[in-house]
Amino acid sequence: MEPRLVGPGPYRATRLWNEIIELFRSGMPLRKHRCRFKSYERCFKASEAVDWLHELLGCNQNFGPEVTRSQTVKLLKKFLKNHVIEDIKGRWGKEDFQDDGHLYRFPPSSPLKPYPKRPSCAKEVVKFPDWNEPKTSASQEHILVKSVTMNFEMWYKRHSIAIGEVPACKLMYRRELTQANIEEIWKSMTMSRLQKTLGLDSLDEVLDTKLVNAKHIVQNVYNVNKQGIVILEDKSRPSCSDLKQPTYLGFERDVFKTIADYFGQMKEPLLTFHLFDIFVSVLGLLQKHSKVIEALQISCLLLPPENRKKLQLLVRMMARMSFNKDLPPLSESVTTRTLIVQAFSRCILFSKDEMDLDELLAAKLVSFLMDNYQEILNIPSSLKASVEEHVVHLQRVQIKYSGADTDATFPAPSFCHQISTDEFESQRANGSQEPLAALLEEIAMNKEISVKDKKKKLKQFQKSYPEVYRVRFPTPEAEAVLFPEKNKQKPPILMWALKKPFQPFHRTRSFRM
Repeated sequence: MEPRLVGPGPYRATRLWNEIIELFRSGMPLRKHRCRFKSYERCFKASEAVDWLHELLGCNQNFGPEVTRSQTVKLLKKFLKNHVIEDIKGRWGKEDFQDDGHLYRFPPSSPLKPYPKRPSCAKEVVKFPDWNEPKTSASQEHILVKSVTMNFEMWYKRHSIAIGEVPACKLMYRRELTQANIEEIWKSMTMSRLQKTLGLDSLDEVLDTKLVNAKHIVQNVYNVNKQGIVILEDKSRPSCSDLKQPTYLGFERDVFKTIADYFGQMKEPLLTFHLFDIFVSVLGLLQKHSKVIEALQISCLLLPPENRKKLQLLVRMMARMSFNKDLPPLSESVTTRTLIVQAFSRCILFSKDEMDLDELLAAKLVSFLMDNYQEILNIPSSLKASVEEHVVHLQRVQIKYSGADTDATFPAPSFCHQISTDEFESQRANGSQEPLAALLEEIAMNKEISVKDKKKKLKQFQKSYPEVYRVRFPTPEAEAVLFPEKNKQKPPILMWALKKPFQPFHRTRSFRM
C-alpha cells in the first residue's frame, strides 16, 4: 500500500489516522525475536518501530521531513493506548512505550476509527435588505417613481444602442446599507470564497457557519495598522514598549521560556476549537502553494481579533528567531527551529476532542506559517476588492424592467485571469481568423449565387485575406472543385444532311432478258 495525499474535506484528521495505521500494519517488518529464553513470532522491537514509522512519516507528503523522532515516539504511545499495537504479553492501554528493545506486535484486529457524526447544523440564511421597495423617508417622498416606456428613437438617442422597443421600466432607489448589512455581506462572500478555494461542495461538514462572527471579519480587515497588525478596540491593556531590555548572558532563553509558558497556559488554541477542521482541511492543499496561501488568508479572517493579533505577533517572532543566525542556541539537543515548533504548536492548533494526530498536524501547519507568515497574515486583496465592489453595486440607483427579477443594468462581477503574451497573440489571431474562415466557407458553399458572382467574391476575399484563403484553398485543384467543368458535347450529325436533296421517284421500264 502506497501513501497518498489526503486532500481537504471533512474528517481529514480521522482519515489521516486511519491511513497511517493501514500503512504501519501493512509495511512494518515482522520477524522472530527471543526474549528471556523464549521465542516470539511476528513481532518487532520498539526501536525498530520508531525507525520505520519515522521514515514513513518523513517521506509522506501529508506530514513531511519536519516530523521528529520524539514526535514519532509520542505517536507510537498513542498507538499502544488505542490498541493499534500491544506488547508480546497482550498488554495495552497505557502510554508507556519507550524507544528501546521491548517487543511489540499487532493484535489480531485493529479497528480503524469511525468517522464522527457531526450534529446537523441548519444552514443560516443571510438576510439582505429588500431592494424592491423605495425607502419611505422624508428625503425621498417627493420623488415620483413611475413606469417609463421608451421607443427606439428615444433609447438610441440616450444610449447610442439600437436595440428596438424597450419594455416598461422604473428606477429603483436603494436603501442605505447599514453596518449590519455590510458585515453579513462580508460573511457570506468570505464563506463562498473559502468553499471555492477548498474545492468543497459545502462547508457544513468542516465548519458551523453560525459560530462565525461577521463583526470579527470586518474588524480584522479594516482595523489594522501600517504593518497589518490588528488594532483592538480595547486599548486599556498595558504596553510593554517601556520595559528595559535585559542584557545579561542567557537572557534569550529566559525570554523564550517566559513566552512559551504564557502561551502554554491557554485553554483554547489561537486558531480556536471550532475552526480546527477548517485548518486541517487546508493542510490538504500544501501541494498547491497559491491555493493554500489564499485558504489560510481567508481562514485567519474568521478568528477573533484578539486571537488574530496574538497569532500575528507570535508567528512573526517565531520566524525571526528561526532565521536569526546571530541568536545563541536555545537548546543543546535540538535546533532552534525544531524547539520553536515544538514549544508553540499546541498553543496554535489542537482539537477539543484530543485527536491523536494533533501534534503532527500542528507542527506541519506551524512550520508553513513560519515560512510564509508575511503573505498568510495579510488581507486577501482579491476578496476585499470583490466585497467592496459588490457593496458599491448594491448602493447604486438602477433601472428595473417589468417582469424582471434581477437588475439588468449591472450584472454580477466576473473575474478573469492573466495570460502570457504568446497566448494572447494566439487567441487574437484565432479569434479574428475563425469568423473570416466561416465567411469564406459560406461564400464557397452558397448555391444561390451564380458562378460568376461566386468567382468575383472569392477573388475579392483572396485579395483582402490571402492567408485565410490559402488555408481553405491550398492548391488550385481545391478551388477548381467548386467549379466543375461541363463536357460540351457536339450535336450528332444527321445522316440525312449528307444525302442529296430529295428527288421524286421516277418509274422506269424494266426489260426482260
